[in-house]
Amino acid sequence: MDLSADFWNDKYKNNKIGWDLGEVSPPLKAYFDQLENKNLKILIPGGGNSYEAEYLYNNGFKNVFVVDVSKIALANIKKRVPSFPTSQLIHANFFDLEESFDLVIEQTFFCAINPELRAKYAAKMHSILKEKGKLVGLLFEAKLNEDHPPFGGNKEEYLTYAITLAKELDSLQKTRKSLRKIIRNRTTTDSRKHSR
Repeated sequence: MDLSADFWNDKYKNNKIGWDLGEVSPPLKAYFDQLENKNLKILIPGGGNSYEAEYLYNNGFKNVFVVDVSKIALANIKKRVPSFPTSQLIHANFFDLEESFDLVIEQTFFCAINPELRAKYAAKMHSILKEKGKLVGLLFEAKLNEDHPPFGGNKEEYLTYAITLAKELDSLQKTRKSLRKIIRNRTTTDSRKHSR
């Protein structure tokens, strides 16, 4: 199954983007409108034309990033919002990201990737979300297609990824607490040595 950059660029070039609402998704807009912290570092993976990024940016969220394999999709955002920082329009594969974020917005990316990558998606989300970070988004509750995007799913499947992610996050938080305790103990021990 070809889901390469060429595949997605062809979709945008030929306007075969039936999933594209042409505006911010209403449920996500409602979520954004209740956010108070404009300094959140926000990622929209596989953002496409990303009206969500445009909406957030135009409403004072200046730390918004979009990652996409399609140069055309990223260029479309820049055309609509010339002041959007080019450095925050990342032409890359989501799975290659090394940064961390407070908030990740899921808007049709999960259903666009090969379903075989869904466990990898959950693991990657785990690695890029900051300690109190959130993944917020919309998922299809329908079978949809098997040989091309959008690929659907169901609540039970999604929950398996969420449970895995929650367990990994819990484990990570316990590890972080242990490391903090070790660092505090070492710092206390070192300061005692130096005070003698």
